[in-house]
Amino acid sequence: MASLHPGWNANLQESEMNRRQLMASGAVQAIPGMLLTTAAALQSHRPAHAAQAVRIGVLINLSGVGAMYGPVARNCSEIAVSEINARGGIAGRPVEIIFGDAGAEPSVVVKTALKMLSENKVEAFVAMHNSAVRVALVKAFAGRVPYIYTTIYEGGECSRGTYLLGTTPTQQLRPVIPWMHGKIGVRRWYFVGNDYNWPRETNEKARQYIASSGGNVVGEEYVPFEFDDFQSVARRIVESNADIAFITLVGTSSIRFNQIFGRAGISKSVARLSTYMDEITLAAIGPGASENLWSSAGYFASLRTTAARDFSSEYTRRFGSPSLITDSAQACYEGFRLLEVMGNKAKALDVESLEKIAQWQITSGPRGQTVVHGRHTVRDIYLAKAEGTAFNVVKTFEAVRPDDGCKL
Repeated sequence: MASLHPGWNANLQESEMNRRQLMASGAVQAIPGMLLTTAAALQSHRPAHAAQAVRIGVLINLSGVGAMYGPVARNCSEIAVSEINARGGIAGRPVEIIFGDAGAEPSVVVKTALKMLSENKVEAFVAMHNSAVRVALVKAFAGRVPYIYTTIYEGGECSRGTYLLGTTPTQQLRPVIPWMHGKIGVRRWYFVGNDYNWPRETNEKARQYIASSGGNVVGEEYVPFEFDDFQSVARRIVESNADIAFITLVGTSSIRFNQIFGRAGISKSVARLSTYMDEITLAAIGPGASENLWSSAGYFASLRTTAARDFSSEYTRRFGSPSLITDSAQACYEGFRLLEVMGNKAKALDVESLEKIAQWQITSGPRGQTVVHGRHTVRDIYLAKAEGTAFNVVKTFEAVRPDDGCKL
């Protein structure tokens, strides 16, 4: 039986959750577009079980602005399914995976997902994609199919049948901003992000934590995905006398901005913090532009826990270097582990059965322990600083609660 490490107990008690509740619930369990549905791919995950296989749809970016994350997410999903099948599957059934492209427009992704439901008989989804696609899928699913969303997002999703492993602004910023205020002395913040809901809603949370820490926001701007005049943005940051830029740019926007910012030498006097900065983005930015660049996330490839090292070793054995495993891609692995825990507890994978048991379920994996709480998860948050093209974790905030107002 798994146990919570000491730093978690006090934090979980703050959310009226204690060890006695966990043990009584039986929740603690110890466990170590385009459709890609080729016969070989399915057979590679079909162990010799008599039970009918359960098909899980994996919706990841295989095209579009986030396509660079797709291959790693696919690899992490395949590792998870192999491990689950070696342990006997979910509720005694072997798992098969079917991949769908989530990199298209939301309406196209919805069509892909509905086709997976009707034609491929998918029974649940693990997904890594943007918030606009999530909103469209939640509406289309209407609580009829389990949907595990792994991507960092703006918070507040409380729909039936939806379980969110992605960290929220509350988790990534509430402990981090006061720490940076006290340790590196940042006070004057400049916001720069892409123009859609995640950056804007994230910045609203950031504004609260900055104010409560005694800082202030000296500038704020949002740019379209195709925007390329980041020289002017960098100039306005310098002119504002900001001492830190908070970045909610994604993909190529983040890469281009940080390259210009770092190579101009601005980072010597102005720090940067992002809540969507991973190893793939950092490698693209390059070692010459990563000075004084910080990231807050639920996972980094550089984590040195035993579980993280074991995962990296398995990834290396199967696919090569694990250095570009990202938070959201690795969360696809965690998404399958959560389905395994919940499905085995409920002895089924339908929404009605999972809704009854989801609260307080625990998984333990490469990123540490996660506890389901109000459709989100209580989890450790890591603050890392870039060193060349790698992140070095400098601070761990234990058992950070999401506080997104959802109930199960």
